[in-house]
Amino acid sequence: MKIICDTQKLLETCLNIQRCVPGRSVIPHLEGFLIKTVSETAIEISGFDLDLGITTVFETAVERPGSIVLNAKIFCDMLRHMDGEKVTIDCDEKNICTISGEGAEDQPAGERKEYNLIGLSAEDYPELPTITEGMRLPVSQRVLKDMIKQTIFAVSMDDSKTVHRGIKFELEPGQLRLVALDGFRLAIRNEFLQYDGEPMTFVVPAKALAEIIKFMGDEDEMIELFKGRRHIIFEIGGYSIISRLLEGMFLDYRTAIPTAKSATVRINNKNLIECIESTMPVMITEKTKAPTKFIFDEDTVKISAVTSLGSFTGKVACSVDGKRTEIGFNNRFLLEALRSCDCDEVLIQLNGPKAPGIILPTEGDSFLYLILPVMLKN
Repeated sequence: MKIICDTQKLLETCLNIQRCVPGRSVIPHLEGFLIKTVSETAIEISGFDLDLGITTVFETAVERPGSIVLNAKIFCDMLRHMDGEKVTIDCDEKNICTISGEGAEDQPAGERKEYNLIGLSAEDYPELPTITEGMRLPVSQRVLKDMIKQTIFAVSMDDSKTVHRGIKFELEPGQLRLVALDGFRLAIRNEFLQYDGEPMTFVVPAKALAEIIKFMGDEDEMIELFKGRRHIIFEIGGYSIISRLLEGMFLDYRTAIPTAKSATVRINNKNLIECIESTMPVMITEKTKAPTKFIFDEDTVKISAVTSLGSFTGKVACSVDGKRTEIGFNNRFLLEALRSCDCDEVLIQLNGPKAPGIILPTEGDSFLYLILPVMLKN
């Protein structure tokens, strides 16, 4: 195989694909890029860690077709140090690659940089999963990116049930819902979606989604999801990102949402966040041990924290419709939920010190965050 590529564009492409390439693996081929020619003017570059795969077609000049696997980290480092706008990759039948840069016109050929890199046979590279039959779904990348970012913080990191390490996608006619939970909190995001098919649910690993949103922009440009039986493909900006789906019974989260309430609080979200953040200096070493105490009463919420380091007391104006409520929350859990609310004011529904707190928008149902309370010491 012999190809001539734009050095900077090739480096940028390889750095994107390197996100799914493991640094170390018992399968040496997985530590590399699979590079193969697909036409006289294009190559396909792929990375795969057996759970997440990324592939793209890259335009280049192909002088001799072929394929090879090159160590991803070493290859990217070589490209970083390459001179000139063009790089030539010339691989022989023994998988030994000569990687050379095109220097400046006045630079002697003998001073141009050249690397040799021993590759691996492309025939032994694990086959990436494919989807031949499934459902295609167009969605705004801005909307999907926001929905993922506003739920992924609540995904379980150590749940014994693997399915809870992902975000549940629920498709219904006219609506897309994303759900994440970890046993202490629940995050739900709803958005309108032009979909008129059968109701459908599937769970995508949070680890994969954390990488996928790095490919998404903040524009309303449409991307495509292609769901199969065991895998899903996200087609974004010329990249195809394939992830396995998580199997198992996802918790019936609807039964965890209380219907009763004794108080509804309307409060400025920014002011509440700033006051909770003020507790951090005394909570810095005891984030999960000492709860932050909230007293919601008439037109004020009093926020206090007491630890071995010191104490804090603050107040925020609010409107309380219902009973006075004294309750404790993990301040980090509450902050992560409030920071995900893209609105000026929120509603907080309470039902005593032992029931979960629920955060809602003042209008509509675009999100719901549920947080279990922490018992306060007398």
